[in-house]
Amino acid sequence: MTDTPTVEGERSGPDYLFIAAKLAAPVFLLLLLVVFATLEPRFLSPFNLFNVLRQVSFTGLIAIGMTFVILTAGIDLSVGSLLALCGMAAAYVAKGGLADRFTVGAEDAGNPAFLAFLAAIAVGMAGGALQGAAITRLKVPPFVVTLGGLTAFRGATLLMSGGGPISGFASDFTWWGQTRLQFWGLLERQYAVPVPALVFILAAIAAHLVLRYSRFGLHVYATGGNPTAANLNGVPTGRIVLLVYVIVGFFCGLSAFLLSARLNSSEAVAGQGMELDVIAAVVIGGTSLFGGVGNILGTVIGVLLIGVLRNGLVLLNVSSFVQMIVIGLVLVAAVAFDQFATRGRRTGA
Repeated sequence: MTDTPTVEGERSGPDYLFIAAKLAAPVFLLLLLVVFATLEPRFLSPFNLFNVLRQVSFTGLIAIGMTFVILTAGIDLSVGSLLALCGMAAAYVAKGGLADRFTVGAEDAGNPAFLAFLAAIAVGMAGGALQGAAITRLKVPPFVVTLGGLTAFRGATLLMSGGGPISGFASDFTWWGQTRLQFWGLLERQYAVPVPALVFILAAIAAHLVLRYSRFGLHVYATGGNPTAANLNGVPTGRIVLLVYVIVGFFCGLSAFLLSARLNSSEAVAGQGMELDVIAAVVIGGTSLFGGVGNILGTVIGVLLIGVLRNGLVLLNVSSFVQMIVIGLVLVAAVAFDQFATRGRRTGA
């Protein structure tokens, strides 16, 4: 019996580093669930778990869009500011301007919720298209463009709102953020699914199908994996990059609408620091910052991991400052592990 010949630097056995990299996030999530359930019995209550799902849905929606961006080896630091701008646009339309910005309970005032939704989506996609065009046409690095967008969108939000919030929406607006669906009585109230969580789940499924089974998804992976080879094979890499920033803008608008509906208020300070959680969720979920590697399922796991971590620490009365430190360390550890695994696969070590 002869050994199967292998190329130098390549292993014939299982790639344990690759397997470990794939399983690290779900295993860590499972460990967190066990630890928090042991330390705090309230953690596993259905009400708390559905609250976690609702809390992570706003960040999770944007993380879905960010996955498309990072798969092309890009980055978007402006998502928190763009979310605030989209939310303010939705509130402005819903209230019909700033004159009745604090009026509560006026069902016939302003405009229907679907117009506010369209406004949020339109502003988000326009902001994404603007940044995508600057990256593809002007050849400005994504980091610089979106860093500028972080400031510019926040300034536009303050300008639109006059520096203050817009609050007190009609019930058709708040329904999208505050309602729990019981699915025709099949679920008790404590098991009812919040609407934002349901939207997040459906969006994740749709994005997974697009990335895995569509030509566009194949082009996204090709653009991030090897843009030169992708160009030579006829992939319109410039158009793909533009579209992924439009996609993340769309999800900023969707998340902003749901968040404003949940809080019954749109504020100019909304989304501050959200870009950290979004990028952390995507990277922890296994999407490489160098592009071409990752998937939506991993992002969902990353979003849940951060949400569970934060919720568990809150139940244990851990300081919010310590929470920031822990999440930052988890992000660095995830990137370091990804790099270690990548080097191991390349060298066969």
